[in-house]
Amino acid sequence: MTDILEHMPYARFLNLRAMISGDEATVIMPFAERLIGNPMLPALHGGSTAALLEMTAMTQVALSFPGPRLPRPINVTVSYLRTGRPIDVFARARISRAGRRIAHVQADAWQEERGDPIASLTAHFLLNNP
Repeated sequence: MTDILEHMPYARFLNLRAMISGDEATVIMPFAERLIGNPMLPALHGGSTAALLEMTAMTQVALSFPGPRLPRPINVTVSYLRTGRPIDVFARARISRAGRRIAHVQADAWQEERGDPIASLTAHFLLNNP
């Protein structure tokens, strides 16, 4: 299951890497100049941060509920909490509730301190039911 991100073209473009420990995944987005959205600050582009969070949540759901296909997002809400600096970003997701067909997931992205997130996500995913 460590190749979940390899099935997502945009994850490959962002060079996302997953560190999986047991049933929990931490996804890392290494800094690259192409991720800068505001060169005056400089600050990370919100779209790359949102994509990191969504793919982290999708990875966590795929780990917890393996199936033949990747889970499909139903809705995604991202809250930007502070400016993303031009350094690596880490993200981790947790499934707060899952039924037979849908999982509710929350994810946070941080840079230096996990307790100081730069963005958070709340999403629902359609589970793969055989």
